[in-house]
Amino acid sequence: MADTGGTPDASAPAPATDAEAATDADAERPAKPAESAAPVKNAKSGGSPATAPEGKLGPKDRRKRIADRVLAEGQVSIEDLVQELGVSQMTVHRDLDSLEHQGWLRKVRGGATAAPNALFESNARWRGNEQVAAKEAICAAALAIAEPGQAVIIDDSSTALPLARSLASRGAYTVITNSLQVINELAEEPDIRVIALGGEYHAAFNAFLGMSTADIARSFRADVAFLSTSAVDNGHCYHQAQENVLVKRALMAAARHKVLLVDHSKFGRQALYELAPLADFDLVISDEQLPQEERDALQALGVRYELATEGTHRS
Repeated sequence: MADTGGTPDASAPAPATDAEAATDADAERPAKPAESAAPVKNAKSGGSPATAPEGKLGPKDRRKRIADRVLAEGQVSIEDLVQELGVSQMTVHRDLDSLEHQGWLRKVRGGATAAPNALFESNARWRGNEQVAAKEAICAAALAIAEPGQAVIIDDSSTALPLARSLASRGAYTVITNSLQVINELAEEPDIRVIALGGEYHAAFNAFLGMSTADIARSFRADVAFLSTSAVDNGHCYHQAQENVLVKRALMAAARHKVLLVDHSKFGRQALYELAPLADFDLVISDEQLPQEERDALQALGVRYELATEGTHRS
């Protein structure tokens, strides 16, 4: 991957401010040192004892540990975090509030989860581990559309990432993207010209988003855009984040042909903001696990679609 210098690390939550650190210190002063706490059982790890931290962790390290655990296990309870970290419930609540604000997780009653809902899109790391086989099959089918020599748009979705990784072996391309991970994947490929769309960096999406990113995107003209979405319902695409919708619409407007890459799990899911009707895409590529009722709905809407499998070929 390319060296991004001062680019934020998407694998770690943002550092706490001095004020947050001082507040944490005040709240935690009465607590016993973490090394004196008895080992606790981690239900997600088959009952093996969880290792308590050696000495009190600072807010930055503590929040990174929480984020890593939630993203690895999908959910975690406040009680487990209190015992594992040797801090108060108040401190854990503050940590979860901070991580939720940054988009790393969603607080629920008694704990936190990485799973998406209508208002919350899960972190890029979590999404990258979901429906991996389906995404790879979808991108294998999409690869047949991207012809060497073309200018290709790839958005920040985890669904489109396997496509970006496959382009280098296919010939010369110009790739326009707002995804930091796509930039890093392709930056050192000699046959790939990368045009990075800057703007405000969002660690939860590992991408550049917002109005400035959308303005830059609209200044280009590409042959084809490959995009994904968080939810498909009643013939329309939706997403939980306004800034993401803004950029995706600009990327669609910059391309002559628009292809939606969306696995079966996104159908019937809800999100707050409408992105576009499915009919605005020249082709929708999903996988063969797409339910028959969703296939019938696409056909009734006149949406051109393809279902991909490993070794897929275009029909």
